[in-house]
Amino acid sequence: MFYLYGAEHALIDPLHPTHVHYAFLGQLVDMRGHPHPPFDVWLLGALIAMFGFVAEVPFHAAFIPFSLIAAWSALWLARRFSKRPLAATLLFLAAPVFVINGNSFESDLPFVGFWLASIALFVGAVDRRSIRWLAASAVAMTLAIFTAYQAIVLVPILLLYGRKWKPAWLAVCVAPAAIAGWQVFERLSSGALPAAVLSGYLQSYGLQASLLKARNGAALTVHLAWLIFPVLPVLALGLARRWLYGLVVLAMAGGAFIDPNPLFWLSLGIGVLILLWCLEHVHEFLAQWILIFFGAALIIFFAGSARYLLPVALPLAILASDRLKVLWLYVGISLSLALSTALAVENYQIWDGYRQFALERRHEAETKRVWVNGDWLRFYLESEGALPYLMGQPLHPGEMVVSSEYGAHLPGGARTTVAERTITSSIPLRLFSMNAKSAYSTTLFGLRPFDVSSAPVDLLRAQVVVEKKPQLESLSMNSAASAEQIVSGIYDIENGQYRWMSGKAVLLLKAPARPAPLEIRFYIPEQATARQVTVQAGDTVVASQTYAGPGTYSLTTQPVPPASSGSVTVTITVDKTFSVEGDRRELGMVLTYAGFVPATSGK
Repeated sequence: MFYLYGAEHALIDPLHPTHVHYAFLGQLVDMRGHPHPPFDVWLLGALIAMFGFVAEVPFHAAFIPFSLIAAWSALWLARRFSKRPLAATLLFLAAPVFVINGNSFESDLPFVGFWLASIALFVGAVDRRSIRWLAASAVAMTLAIFTAYQAIVLVPILLLYGRKWKPAWLAVCVAPAAIAGWQVFERLSSGALPAAVLSGYLQSYGLQASLLKARNGAALTVHLAWLIFPVLPVLALGLARRWLYGLVVLAMAGGAFIDPNPLFWLSLGIGVLILLWCLEHVHEFLAQWILIFFGAALIIFFAGSARYLLPVALPLAILASDRLKVLWLYVGISLSLALSTALAVENYQIWDGYRQFALERRHEAETKRVWVNGDWLRFYLESEGALPYLMGQPLHPGEMVVSSEYGAHLPGGARTTVAERTITSSIPLRLFSMNAKSAYSTTLFGLRPFDVSSAPVDLLRAQVVVEKKPQLESLSMNSAASAEQIVSGIYDIENGQYRWMSGKAVLLLKAPARPAPLEIRFYIPEQATARQVTVQAGDTVVASQTYAGPGTYSLTTQPVPPASSGSVTVTITVDKTFSVEGDRRELGMVLTYAGFVPATSGK
């Protein structure tokens, strides 16, 4: 869906298709920081220009040629390196990640198509000493690197194969030069390097934190076992030095400590087996290909997604095809294809559930303001006029919010649920879900390659915001009841005692019968940068105070007159906010209490 935002902007400014902002996980982000260059955006933009709108069937069909490019390139390479090229190619094409991601709008299949084509053409060029083939390989490399930055890993892989032929050295420099030229063009024309914007997001979101990197490495090792059906590596890739099996057993024991589910620790052990075998045969080109890309994936990536390893599925299939009997190969192909089909059907049922729920809300999107709190719901509703919900924004009576369990935290207040749907599948396999532990798309859910589960995937709700008079004149932030009178800018209770607020917190309080001051109690932690706190009652500033440093404080305002409406909107703002690694929230200070000071007895 995010590619479609850039595609629409490409119709306006084709030279700068990523100069657009979009909502991601409840926050507005700059697409120049997207982790993929603009090939996919240009392709989708051309399709929109051709059809005039996003037509699902032809748009998905437009991605089929990339699968065909990958298949042709795989067969060519298999004929060069395998005794059983057809079996090796079919084993690659049956990989779950190839089948599931085959015609999505993401860049994975265009990337792997160009990746394999560039290697096939380069190998042919080196073997034939053909400049024409070398030039074609350079074109494919350039397309690959404009599809995904990780195509830069082609440089060391191809240099290892063509290091004895000098023209090959020049050819592998073309793609890095092309992407460097794109970065310079963006810097000169827009004032920012896309790579620098991306780096800023990686740092601010904490995506290169050591824990995430460790989980990324574990998940990638697990996914390595399922690029071909995992029985095949065990049968095919024996270790000459049998003591290395001890490392495999140690890896499985450590995996069982992390997650006792056999699907995880057996997969981890098989993934380690594959890596150890490659290390034993590091003099072979295919083993070098796997090791170089896998090592780069450990450094580059952070989410541990299975699709990251598509570029090494083919060399692994070729290695297995040369070391197994034909019967075992076709048994493995059949099992892998059966699993891939089941997972692909489950994936389709899940996304169709999202689509159906969104389409059922079309009328609401046409007649009232609808906010969408969930990235996977948004496309269909936004097509009808709905808007993405941004974290911390207020919701007003009469508005509807359509939300997913994976959406941003919604502010307090009264909402009536008008529709609800549990997203699930009849197939007891899960690529992601609320309770499963699959790392197929991200390690946020777990570390298994997928999960065997019938757990619900998501819970969707359509809720209408209703007006409700506040009942409390003061709110303690350790009380769940306070949530109903929190309008925006205040997060969930932590440690049962307090709540963090963002740069601006809005509350609704019951107005006292007589004029009364407001009291705000808060704590400015060491890491917080806020120093000035301002309080408004309605549109009137009733207190503003600057504090020298961290500490626990109480701020009391001048008396606030009674409101004829029976309620008072209280706004608390701080001058500065900050974020911490791995936390997407904008943090101001810790709020513990906000309310009117009770009248003194006898007065």
